Amino acid sequence: MKANKIREMDATGMQKELTALYKEQFALRMQNSTGQLAQTSQLKRVRRDIARIRTVMNEKSKGESA
Repeated sequence: MKANKIREMDATGMQKELTALYKEQFALRMQNSTGQLAQTSQLKRVRRDIARIRTVMNEKSKGESA
């Protein structure tokens, strides 16, 4: 997911996407631990998407307080 697409979302949309990514990350970690995960690069992609969303959320909260 691109940061520009995330910036277009509202706060509730970002929160919903973040929740979905945390659930996906949990499922991928479980698959990895049981040896069922074929593409381990998915873990890295989800982790980075979570970081992107949290960064944009932080930027928006800092912008509102200033």
